[in-house]
Amino acid sequence: MSEPHHAPIDELVLTVLSQNTNDRNRDVAYARLRERFHSWAEVREAALEDVEEAIRPGGLAVTKAPRIQDILRALGEDDLSRLEHEPLSAARDELCALPGVGRKTAACVLLFSYGLPDVPVDTHVHRVGSRLGLFRPNAPLDEAHDEMLRLARGSDPYEAHTALLRHGRRTCVARAPRCGECPLRSICPWARERRGA
Repeated sequence: MSEPHHAPIDELVLTVLSQNTNDRNRDVAYARLRERFHSWAEVREAALEDVEEAIRPGGLAVTKAPRIQDILRALGEDDLSRLEHEPLSAARDELCALPGVGRKTAACVLLFSYGLPDVPVDTHVHRVGSRLGLFRPNAPLDEAHDEMLRLARGSDPYEAHTALLRHGRRTCVARAPRCGECPLRSICPWARERRGA
C-alpha cells in the first residue's frame, strides 16, 4: 500500500484532470494549475478562462475547468480532513454529493488520501474485471464498485486497484488485448471465449 498523502482536495482536482487523458497530460495540467494559482481558493475565485488555460494540456479544459471550480465552490473552506474518521459509506456519500463527483473520484480520494478501503473502478479496472468475470456482463459502474469492495475485503485495496489498472494498461488493453502473453488467460472466461470463436 502506498502511504496516504492526506491531501483530499489535491486528489479531487487531480482525479478530475485525469478523466479522458493519460497520466502525463494530467500531470502537466495539474502542475500548470498549481504554478498559476497559489491556493485552491484562488482557483475557485479565478476567471474561468484562466483556469481553462492553465489545464489545457490535460484536454477537455472547457469541461474540466468549470467542474473543478464548482467542486471548490461547493467545498468553500472545507478541507475534507474529517472524512478520514467517518464511516466509509458516509465519506463516500459526502464526496458523491459534490458537483460532478462520482464513485470513482470518491474512491480515489478515500483510498489515496486516507488509505480507506475503497477501490476505484476506472475504465481499465472495469474492462479487466469484466473480462475476468469479476462483474456480471455489462455491470454498471456502481455495481462494479460494490463488487470490487466485496472482492477486496480483507486484502489491500490499493494493490487490487493498481494490479488491475496495470494489467489493463499493459496486457488486457481495449482494442488488441495480448491474451497470448497474459498470465491470467487460463482463468479468463473472455480469453477462453475468444479462443473458441
